[in-house]
Amino acid sequence: MKHIVKQVLTSLLLGLAAAGGAQADSYPDQPIRMIVPFPPGGGTDTVSRVIANELSKQNGWTVVPDNKAGSGGSVGLSLAAKARPDGYSIVMAQNANMVINPILGKGNYDPVADFAPVALVASAPQVMVVRKDSPIASVADLMAQAKAHPGKVRLATPGVGTSSHLAGELFQQRAGIKLLHVPYKGTGQALPELLGGRVDVYIASVPSAMAHIQEGTLRPLAVFAKKRSSDLAQVPTLEELGVKDAEAVTWWGVAAPAGTPAAVVELLNTRINALLQQPAVQAQLKAAGADALGGSAQEFAALVKSDVPKWTSVVKAAGLSVAP
Repeated sequence: MKHIVKQVLTSLLLGLAAAGGAQADSYPDQPIRMIVPFPPGGGTDTVSRVIANELSKQNGWTVVPDNKAGSGGSVGLSLAAKARPDGYSIVMAQNANMVINPILGKGNYDPVADFAPVALVASAPQVMVVRKDSPIASVADLMAQAKAHPGKVRLATPGVGTSSHLAGELFQQRAGIKLLHVPYKGTGQALPELLGGRVDVYIASVPSAMAHIQEGTLRPLAVFAKKRSSDLAQVPTLEELGVKDAEAVTWWGVAAPAGTPAAVVELLNTRINALLQQPAVQAQLKAAGADALGGSAQEFAALVKSDVPKWTSVVKAAGLSVAP
């Protein structure tokens, strides 16, 4: 009897494996939905549409962006985590919604267990800016003022738990200073306050601050990256200025639900990497303020895994509530 049961189980497993292989061989034979976890018009939407449009155009596929906004990107990531793992639902994830939101209890998904990372697409560093006539002329000035008047220098961010906020907390922890955090409901509220002199310094992604920097109304002090931004080549990194291990970038990457066949993940990875090597695609991403990246699915998975303890530590040290 045991021998018969073993034969039946073996046959079932072989059948499932064959079915998975057949699926991978014919993939895709229907439209692929790319979940975009933010409204149309923002940076994530732009990056998503570049990748979706080029995948469709260059491979003869149909990749359809599907905006599912809400809870700082958690709604879209949650939908992706629960989608059928067949490669026909993928998501354009960010470190803020994929990694940081679950740490803060804003996402009902596990950034490691619930997703199959496909490919890292692009990144943009955070930048520290002041208004053009600010008496703060450098990061050294900022640190000196903060040490002389702890908790008095006002740091604006687009909101509690955002990438910009946590970049600010990381900076304070690495620099050994204390600033007064002033959170707003998005960049649209924060920037007028900075320009009006009601706060002293602001941290934002390079794309969201670039127009004001180019106009000369904001002055950049430093970028939160390992190397200088190609868009702000004259602006030093915090590392150059002596603030070590303070890298804070916004990254975008395509992910699928956990359990998506490895062959499908590999095919998507190969096609996305091919796009990212093309100057025309790089230029489209650059226009959105992002630098094209790429790499293996394994490298993307390793990045997600390393980001979880890094930002958990920053959140705890900042005294923010951490999800159990």
